[in-house]
Amino acid sequence: MAKVLFLIASGKGCEEKVNYAIISAARITKGKRFDEFKILLYGPAEEYIVHLEGEVAESFSFLVKEKVIDSACSAIAQKKGIDKTLSNVGVSLAPFGERLAYFINQGYSVITF
Repeated sequence: MAKVLFLIASGKGCEEKVNYAIISAARITKGKRFDEFKILLYGPAEEYIVHLEGEVAESFSFLVKEKVIDSACSAIAQKKGIDKTLSNVGVSLAPFGERLAYFINQGYSVITF
């Protein structure tokens, strides 16, 4: 049983990497390629995703709708003042360390972007 977690932590300066991760995640979800698949957002990625446009924004909205986006780090979101913005686009906020530990303890393979 394949369980995969995308940990997206890159942001400004690595836009292409984040865009590819989001588009790839949408394709993985549509193709049902894993038994379980989730995404955690951390650090610079949290700031970057609030400014998505075009195909990447559509893919991200799809992932939110399909409940693939588990959460973004609540502490960073509050520190950067983007907690309400993230909530408005449908991203839950949670302590990053707790969520990461949960997925690792559940046997997820972590792929970092």
